[in-house]
Amino acid sequence: MSMNPSGLPDLVRFARRLSVPAFLFISVLLAEPDVPPPNLDNPASLKKLSLEELSQIEVTTPSKGPEPAFRSPVAIYVITGDDIRRSGATSIPEALRLAPGVEVARIDSNRWSIGIRGFGTRLTRNVLVMIDGRTVYTTLFAGTYWEAQDTDMMDIDRIEVIRGPGGVIWGPNAVDGVINVITKSATETQGLLVSALGGNEDLGQVTARYGGGNGRDFTYRAYVKGYAGAHEYHSDGNNYDASRSAQAGFRMEWNDVGRGLFTLQGDGYVEKEGEGAGAVSYTPPYSQNLYGYEYLSGANILGRWQRTLSPGNDLQVEAYIDRTNHREPNVADYRTTYDVDYLQRVKPDSWQQISFGVGARVIAIDDPVVVSGITFTPIHRTDQLYTAFLQDEIALIPDRLTVTLGTKLLHTNFTAFEPEPSARLAWTPTHNQTVWAAFTHALRTPSDAEENFTLSGYVGPAGNGLQAFAAFLPNLNFAPEQLNGYELGYRRLFGDKILVDFAGFLNHYHDLFDEELISDQFSLSDSPPPLHLLLPAQFRNGLLGHSTGFEIAPEWRPVKFWRLRGSYSYLDLVLQKSATSGDIGTIPSIEGGSPKHEISAQSALDLGKRLQFDVSYRYVSALWALGIPAYSTADCRLAWRVRPDVELSLNGRDLPHAHHLEYVADAGPNVAIERSAYLQLTWTR
Repeated sequence: MSMNPSGLPDLVRFARRLSVPAFLFISVLLAEPDVPPPNLDNPASLKKLSLEELSQIEVTTPSKGPEPAFRSPVAIYVITGDDIRRSGATSIPEALRLAPGVEVARIDSNRWSIGIRGFGTRLTRNVLVMIDGRTVYTTLFAGTYWEAQDTDMMDIDRIEVIRGPGGVIWGPNAVDGVINVITKSATETQGLLVSALGGNEDLGQVTARYGGGNGRDFTYRAYVKGYAGAHEYHSDGNNYDASRSAQAGFRMEWNDVGRGLFTLQGDGYVEKEGEGAGAVSYTPPYSQNLYGYEYLSGANILGRWQRTLSPGNDLQVEAYIDRTNHREPNVADYRTTYDVDYLQRVKPDSWQQISFGVGARVIAIDDPVVVSGITFTPIHRTDQLYTAFLQDEIALIPDRLTVTLGTKLLHTNFTAFEPEPSARLAWTPTHNQTVWAAFTHALRTPSDAEENFTLSGYVGPAGNGLQAFAAFLPNLNFAPEQLNGYELGYRRLFGDKILVDFAGFLNHYHDLFDEELISDQFSLSDSPPPLHLLLPAQFRNGLLGHSTGFEIAPEWRPVKFWRLRGSYSYLDLVLQKSATSGDIGTIPSIEGGSPKHEISAQSALDLGKRLQFDVSYRYVSALWALGIPAYSTADCRLAWRVRPDVELSLNGRDLPHAHHLEYVADAGPNVAIERSAYLQLTWTR
């Protein structure tokens, strides 16, 4: 593990860059008297909480245990279920647009590019994504297939988004962030709910959910959901990206099982998504686009037992099985994941909280050949991950100054034992403000695509009637990508009307993925025929660099019935080749594949007891390396509570323009995202 001491000059420059905003924030630390924290022993629903109460909502992602988001020494943002409902989001990626520092770009009707603090791609390789503690990050191409991550949006309690590394608690691949989708308990979803929507892009969606129980210690819910989506705008008229999907799931909870809570839940789904993909052949036309369908299906089941021994002393055992079947026009992946995780927290005294745990994951993989030029060797493989972590939270000054030290130790079939240490400091001079700082070392483990993957690419004519092809060969020596991250944050509640959250960061990266030719191994080959020039290449660890930036997210409630939120995110990402790198052009696509500036604003207005009107605006600067210009767009939602059990809403998205580009397509011309609207009716009983 390298800590890269040469980063100190950059750290000094980073501190200078943040000195002005940090001074403005910290200069008001003692400007107001200490305000006692709100009493949340019996909290109301989130939409009825005051701004002060909302700031004290407990989150679990930073430490795997409940703690107030306001005091967490991480850059965390909570998207509540009510936020999602009022935004009109019909998918998890759409909901993530509410969080600062998260770059969300739509590729076509069902695929997305998502990143945190840079490195946005279709698979979000540096961000760990979970749904109710079940990891949906895949080691195939390193990342998350967002089109396969679905749930009943009305069942989501909150989405906790950590910007910055979270490896101590969650392990590898939580390099630039963690996204944790947490659904509601079964006790919160009792009775019947039926919802239907339809529009010009979301052609139709029907959801039905029912929850019940025995009135004592057992509750349950079950849901079914069907969806049909239209294609987006294609300049060539090749409207390939329509989609269909169906999903069903359940959740059951037993209280007082071994003096604890036992949860059993599961989901099953099937999807058919139109897709364009690239393929290479050694006969004309050599390089071509394949248009067909992405077939997705799978099922998962998760069990969790939680027991509280005493305040601050608890344990949790969780296990799940997750089967995913994924077939695209050019690649197929079938895998079964078995995961078990143990966590315990102990409080030896009033000023210390110790957390520790172990985990194991085994993934059985089958990747048959779909088209020539894309193969995994061997086809049948097993990936493994074993982890252990220890974290100690020490109150140096009770309720004022806390230091958190910890490390994760991991071992995979791709890596030897690797540590991920972290140190975090939180200072709460008064109950209405928190200053925090952190250092974290995190890593992304190699994927099957880097160590077991062979990919052919067409280069062009090589003379004498020959054609040139590049063949990316497996690299069994691909090393983990490394990050040393420094963060500084500040949160402040001004009275009961204004909340400001600020976070700045400096990230040092090394051993980053690049594409390199193996220049001394050029050769003629007739396997497969005809004779052609073969240029061997590999994915290697040839890049290093740094990113600096910050996010600021203010919230203002001028009156009880009006909520205003906004955010501004700035990113400066600079990469370079290492001394031994032969990179053939990876750097521009990374540096210019994420926006330097992002601005968002949301207004949530209650017009009496029956009407709600919500408007959101976002600006995204250009992705210059991808040829995507800057754009601004806006959404709105008007909801009418027809009667206590019926709500009717009209939702409009991307309203200013008939269509606009957000990201590059996998094949063919880029797909533009169209203006859309849908009508939704929800009935509860």
